[in-house]
Amino acid sequence: MKVACVGGGPAGLYLSILLKRQDPAHDVTVYERDPEGSTYGWGVTYWRGLLDRLQEHDPESARAVEEHSVRWRDGVAHVGDLATRHHGDEGFGIGRHRLLAILAARARDLGVRLEFEHPVTGANPPAADLVVAADGAGSALRGHHAEHFGTEITGGRNRYVWLGTPKVFDAFTFAFVETGHGWIWVYGYGYGPEGSTCVVECAPETWTGLGLDRADEAEGLVLLEKLFADVLDGHPLTARSSGRAGTAWPVFRTLTNRTWSRGNLVLLGDAAHTTHYSIGAGTTLALEDAMALATALHGPGGRADALARYERERRAALLPVQSAARLSAQWYENLPRYIHLPPQQMFALLGQRHSPLLPHLPPRLYYRIDRAAGRLETLRRLKRRLGPVIARTVQARRLATGGGPVPPGRPDAVPAHRG
Repeated sequence: MKVACVGGGPAGLYLSILLKRQDPAHDVTVYERDPEGSTYGWGVTYWRGLLDRLQEHDPESARAVEEHSVRWRDGVAHVGDLATRHHGDEGFGIGRHRLLAILAARARDLGVRLEFEHPVTGANPPAADLVVAADGAGSALRGHHAEHFGTEITGGRNRYVWLGTPKVFDAFTFAFVETGHGWIWVYGYGYGPEGSTCVVECAPETWTGLGLDRADEAEGLVLLEKLFADVLDGHPLTARSSGRAGTAWPVFRTLTNRTWSRGNLVLLGDAAHTTHYSIGAGTTLALEDAMALATALHGPGGRADALARYERERRAALLPVQSAARLSAQWYENLPRYIHLPPQQMFALLGQRHSPLLPHLPPRLYYRIDRAAGRLETLRRLKRRLGPVIARTVQARRLATGGGPVPPGRPDAVPAHRG
């Protein structure tokens, strides 16, 4: 099979790796419009589950990704002068440049052709058995057939900007700062010894009130450095221009498509779907798309059947993620509802922002219910764990004293099979 992957991001590169691993005879080319080594952003974040799946599909690239990643278990929230730290699941960060270099090197080793500085438009798609549109949310290939794909784009409310800093955070860090024009906040996470990613977000009235809509890049960075001086420990913020036209502080655009394929053309990653950056799932979903498409193409039936299987599987997997992303974005858009809670409560509800119930209950009431449910679940787990042990101890003591086994249904019998 001859395959053309248009777009040299994580999705296109990883798909090319998986296809060549499945069958070295596949003729696979990746076309990327930008020069090699140029990319936007600083670092990407992911979780242990993705690393396990990478290990299953290609152990060699998985080892390289893990080796060059940093990890954390804590989350820290700064709200004004107050701060709280929580221990959580293991998270990872890796520089986007580093991730792309790892995937590009692995693809080359397997015989994939990489064509950099080779733009592809919808009017001149490569001749191939399968053309994969992995060219991002602004996909030219998808846009050329927009009516067929049924693309829908919904804009969020808040403004955001993607920045970097040489400050290396030791935890996933949130900092909320109150200004005379409302709250502004930053998400920060390390991706290597060279620095961290910082995403700054605020409501539109805060953005205009602070003059960020009128400030040039240098003026905006100076203002943000002052606002977040405490969490940055005096380190600067840096911007990396993509060299493309666009708003420096855009609103996030959630993109969906009615269908993901047209003949021999199939959408992958952000070309097919986007999810709000606040859940940190974009790169994970792109790589999982590549896994699903490669698996479907290797399965029974022809190309049409494979593309249909791929789309069904990924749509089903995306439903809970898209719901979580939508609720997460709404939580930040309604930040004043939560920000004046005590830091422990605010941070707990920050972690619960994916709950569909949270927007409909008073925050303090939700917090109390969530705490009570957590304690109840802890008791249930303890009972499940200790029930069989207690039952065996009671039986052993009765037998040791000649009392015989505990008859079923007796008050002192502990049924080991119940939760």
